[in-house]
Amino acid sequence: MPAGRTREQWIAQYANSHQNRINRACHTLGIPIILLSLLVFAASLLRHRLWPYGLGLFAMGWIFQFVGHAFEGKPPEFFQDWRFLFVGVRWWWAKVNGKA
Repeated sequence: MPAGRTREQWIAQYANSHQNRINRACHTLGIPIILLSLLVFAASLLRHRLWPYGLGLFAMGWIFQFVGHAFEGKPPEFFQDWRFLFVGVRWWWAKVNGKA
């Protein structure tokens, strides 16, 4: 990723702003729900009746994110740098693989 930081530094900064256990749990659920919603939106190009499910999943995933940040007491990192939208996915993947 740009800006002179390694992948591990991006993930470490993201993890540092997600210390509350409830926030971490909300992100652990919310991030894959958002990713699933993107797949459902893509599938809705073929089956038009799927888009409401994609929209619902997308909204639910973001609700988890913002509820988590309410417990953390900090705004999401992407408010400062939009690239953290992608770092969240990397953090989730590292967490799933026991590296975060």
